[in-house]
Amino acid sequence: MPDAPTLLAFDTSAAHCAAALRSGGSLVALAQEDMARGQAERLIPMLEELLSQAGLCWGDLDALAVGIGPGNFTGLRVGVAAARGLALGLDRPCHGVSSFDVALSATSGDALVCLPAPRDMAHVRAYRDGAPDGPARLIDPSDPPGDLATGAGMQAVGPLALHVGPALGLPALETDLDAIAPRICEIAERRHMGGDTAPERPAPLYVRPPDAAPARAQPPVA
Repeated sequence: MPDAPTLLAFDTSAAHCAAALRSGGSLVALAQEDMARGQAERLIPMLEELLSQAGLCWGDLDALAVGIGPGNFTGLRVGVAAARGLALGLDRPCHGVSSFDVALSATSGDALVCLPAPRDMAHVRAYRDGAPDGPARLIDPSDPPGDLATGAGMQAVGPLALHVGPALGLPALETDLDAIAPRICEIAERRHMGGDTAPERPAPLYVRPPDAAPARAQPPVA
């Protein structure tokens, strides 16, 4: 088995700026600051602070990881853009880890992962044998559609499991997304050590279309 990589992970998918650094199979530095805005200005200084705490520099990293959501549109773009830029500049692989993956890590069976979404809605996605079974969906957790998940052994997991699972007749395991950066780091480490050393470029996981609408006025003709 290959040695555990030195891996830096971060997440700006919600109202926070979070980062974690693992090396030699252990968590060596961690930071998380709650903030509704300002992640773009805070992220890189935070990452540099973590590296400094561990006595490392950018060139010591073997890989990067970033949370790809679902989550806040602007926050996702900040995190993913930073991850892509760093991966390109450092010539290092970068693993995109979704919040579904983080919540799923609490169980080893088939699961319907249920995450909070804006306006009291829920993001859900079914997994079988650890792999996605269909696209992520946005639902009303108080009235979930009956076609979401069926089959023996399926359970609801995630922060909204108790809101969605019982309505579908599924056993529910409520888990949170606290300390999300270390969990992203652990998942990426397992992937990297499992041989996924050339992952696809991370991309934001958008479940719903953006709220912004195109401008109605036509642009001036140059």
